[in-house]
Amino acid sequence: MGRTPKANVCQRLSRRALGFFARDAGVVQRTNLGILRALVCQESTKFKNVWTTHSKSPIAYERGRIYFDNYRCCVSSVASEPRKLYEMPKCSKSEKIEDALLWECPVGEILPDPSDYKSSLIALTAHNWLLRISATTGEILEKIYLASYCKFRYLSWDTPQEVIAVKSAQNKGPVAARQIFANVTDATLSHGILIVMYSSGLVRLYSFQAIVEQFMQQKLDLGCACSQGGTTGTVGEAPFGIPCNVKITDSPPPLFEVSSLENAFQIGGHPWHYIITPNKKKQKGVFHICALKDNSLAKNGIQEMECCSLESDWIYFHPDASGRIIHVGPNQVKVLKLSEVENNSSQYQISEDFVIWANRENRNESLVTVTASGRVVRRNVNLLDDDPEQETFKIVDYEDELDLLSVVAVTQIDAEGKAHLDFHCNEYGTLLKSIPLVESWDVTYSHEVYFDRDLVLHIEQKPNRIFSCYVYQMVCDPGEEEEEIVNRSG
Repeated sequence: MGRTPKANVCQRLSRRALGFFARDAGVVQRTNLGILRALVCQESTKFKNVWTTHSKSPIAYERGRIYFDNYRCCVSSVASEPRKLYEMPKCSKSEKIEDALLWECPVGEILPDPSDYKSSLIALTAHNWLLRISATTGEILEKIYLASYCKFRYLSWDTPQEVIAVKSAQNKGPVAARQIFANVTDATLSHGILIVMYSSGLVRLYSFQAIVEQFMQQKLDLGCACSQGGTTGTVGEAPFGIPCNVKITDSPPPLFEVSSLENAFQIGGHPWHYIITPNKKKQKGVFHICALKDNSLAKNGIQEMECCSLESDWIYFHPDASGRIIHVGPNQVKVLKLSEVENNSSQYQISEDFVIWANRENRNESLVTVTASGRVVRRNVNLLDDDPEQETFKIVDYEDELDLLSVVAVTQIDAEGKAHLDFHCNEYGTLLKSIPLVESWDVTYSHEVYFDRDLVLHIEQKPNRIFSCYVYQMVCDPGEEEEEIVNRSG
């Protein structure tokens, strides 16, 4: 037998990243990400604005790819300077992409075509086609026609990377369905649970599988012939599409229901808890954290920021699966933990894990006036917690691979807002790095900020649907490195 060729450096690094040289396949990958985190947070590392662009249509970002012109044009942000991956042919207004999800290779399944193992963009068009598009070339790999009986607009993951939910714009629907689900304002599907929201503030959870098993009229397979309502066609092909094969004729039993202001409802924690706001307008900004199993309020489970601001604070379960809760106000970010009450394992309590504070001066200012008699009068004036001249938190996110909390803070200086992105230790809240954003930040505009490994991306929507995108790449400051070498040699 011939001699096995020796792997080059690139192949070795690839194998190491996949854990070929460790018993645990994730050990080396975690080590590599730990090294990257140290590089990101070290003092000499800078984030440089390498690319800025503007568009008249929305800009989207997903895992190293920037999408323009309703997902028709894709730009890779992985290179030192963003480069175009592909641009699909121009299309009519009815063919434009309304929503999209990035689908990556499933694990543990044998797929029929080699292209199925590569990343794809699942796209929903304005004329109800569901497309699978190559994420690297823009080639359309699969097409499914949904239906003509309603207008589909939204895509979401039911089970991440496995099951997709396609949602229509709200329509009246059949009379029987309106009687069963009366006054519905919205609905969504997540992890096999159908979540239905009502105009009264009521939120109900149903088992989607139980509904399908009870009310499905016939099973449908894509590409197979089907007959329904006197019409015959192929499932998934135009004009037949995918017929409605689940017709609910009776009220299914809810798994759980609760009333909450503006239908605000979240589930998370260990064990399962939920967060709601009591369904009264005066309770806005008050959050109740309760056990899912018996609706009991956790000890210290009423959380209220007590901030005086124009914008509301917000709360959500931490996406790091730690079971913690993040509560964000204009001048503080609280990370709360859920734990058993001592000597009572059936009850849980909420306590502070750590708090991140905005960098502010004394909030109380003195207003000085002089009366006609010459007497000086001083009155203390309390500023709003989100006063634009004070540093205010606008966005809080979590970078799961580097285990960092990213916080955008904005301060209005004269007529211009200045923002910086701070990286905090996810375990203790310690500030590790601060990155100034060079572009001005107008608090009246809509903003999105993404931190993805060695990339920072800021998308801004200005009036008259003008969108801007600012891309920052991680660089090590050579000047500082050279100075350090000179100092060492000296």
